[in-house]
Amino acid sequence: MEFNNKNVLVCGIARSGICAALMLKKLGANVTIQDLKSKDEIEQINILIENEINLYLGKNPDNDLINSIDLMVVSPGLPTDLDFVKYANSKIPVISEIELAYLVCKAPIIAITGTNGKTTTTSLLGHILTNYKKTYVAGNIGVPFSHYALDIEKDSIVALELSSFQLETIKTFKPKIASVLNITEDHLNRHKTMENYIKAKERIFENQDENDFLILNYDDLECRKMEAKAKSKVMYFSTKEQINNGTYLKDNYIYINNYPFINTDNIKILGEHNMENVMVAILMCSCYKVPIDIIIDSLKTFKAVEHRIEYVATKKGVDYYNDSKGTNTDATIKAIKAMKKPIYLIVGGYDKNADFLPMIKEFKDKVIKAVIIGQVKERLAKDCKNSNFNNYVIKESFLDAINYCYENAKSGECVLLSPACASFDMFKDYEERGNIFKRYVKDLKE
Repeated sequence: MEFNNKNVLVCGIARSGICAALMLKKLGANVTIQDLKSKDEIEQINILIENEINLYLGKNPDNDLINSIDLMVVSPGLPTDLDFVKYANSKIPVISEIELAYLVCKAPIIAITGTNGKTTTTSLLGHILTNYKKTYVAGNIGVPFSHYALDIEKDSIVALELSSFQLETIKTFKPKIASVLNITEDHLNRHKTMENYIKAKERIFENQDENDFLILNYDDLECRKMEAKAKSKVMYFSTKEQINNGTYLKDNYIYINNYPFINTDNIKILGEHNMENVMVAILMCSCYKVPIDIIIDSLKTFKAVEHRIEYVATKKGVDYYNDSKGTNTDATIKAIKAMKKPIYLIVGGYDKNADFLPMIKEFKDKVIKAVIIGQVKERLAKDCKNSNFNNYVIKESFLDAINYCYENAKSGECVLLSPACASFDMFKDYEERGNIFKRYVKDLKE
């Protein structure tokens, strides 16, 4: 696609929107960026003004603006069922920031999606690949793809984390290697139905062909069904079954194609779910022909991703773990299972219409006390009570919850922040929530 002298509208002034606008400007486009915020509310307004990017603020684009542009780039946080987006779709191409960056990227892409485990798997993949060749790690992991796209050399590699929101508006995006890690209920406030959510995830491999690879979770029925729709070479990973063409877990060893690859005692990250992430990274690197010794040495040195079952400190004999990126119930279930000590669980936040009952069932014998916070607190407390789990307490603030755990948890127990909810009711994002948790815990007196 040619961008020089094209009129392009970028919707959303967040990280991906700003990076997309700056990249388009370098490509010679006439760029307008839109957001509902006012000029005073935008932190990085100066960089947009300095680069002569037109501002359209405080309202959604009208039909006259849309009729004057050649292309619209939408940020992942923007619902695609908004009237102006639907109108634009009927007139011009509407693409994601991921699609935009893909159109100029010269290097092969390894892409990862799924409900949980994306960030850990992408970070681990990047850690391994960096020891092999020049690697760019981007996407939903925090650095927009378009931040790097123009600088990526042909002989390098891109490790890309993708959310369902980012995949909704791709057109030609085609990774050399792709994986869907798992499918569990999430983002139904945006996608409305599980069917829509799954379809968004499946888009990661829709443009692949027989020369590409797709790695799926054999233990997840929804993932297994995807093989029938794939044109690429499908490989599986499993913690429960022996897989002849893939990776599996058996007797503390990860096997690849029935060959014992690495003892899990040599891996520093916790939990069976993290062994799934390791198996995916091994398969992806194997498909990309990374030497075995580089993969094994890299696995031994990889540490937990920030905000994902991240050890913070031990205070008065109590271990504190930050799992702020646990923004859905399945992630919290996995974090609970990974803990080896009785748990004080800080849970709750912005309500995404999730079903909490499967998570509450996992509290038995593991969670000493559920310390409930956030917008969802009344509904979550009611679900606890209806599930006959009465070891819960509601706290009005985040710091009140941490203090409660500090005052009540005993030596040999642990405090786990794993909210099972988004952070938007109390924080800017999950990173701010996790950083405040870590800072406050580290300030607690022994």
